[in-house]
Amino acid sequence: MHKYRITFLTGLAAGYVLGARAGRERYEQIVRLGRQVADNPAAQQAAGAVQAQAAGLAKTARQKVSDGLSGSKVAGFVPGIRHANGNPPDGQGNAQGSDDRLYSRE
Repeated sequence: MHKYRITFLTGLAAGYVLGARAGRERYEQIVRLGRQVADNPAAQQAAGAVQAQAAGLAKTARQKVSDGLSGSKVAGFVPGIRHANGNPPDGQGNAQGSDDRLYSRE
């Protein structure tokens, strides 16, 4: 862990020194280049594809977590958790058992 911190700080120091030497003109040049890339239709299309793929992965992960919790014993003790069919664990809108079961050590 210590090795990574030293590497990070060394990189940070080198970046600062090189950036300070480059000056404002180089900074403006980098900003112009960044804007050109951002305005490029190919870059915008790639960004849209990445965003769509990330949204799909998030949806899949959310569904897997939801399916895993609804089929487990946790669903009977956590109010609001529903089975994959959309019904509450006991079919009546309440978690199985009473709320006292959550706090008692039977």
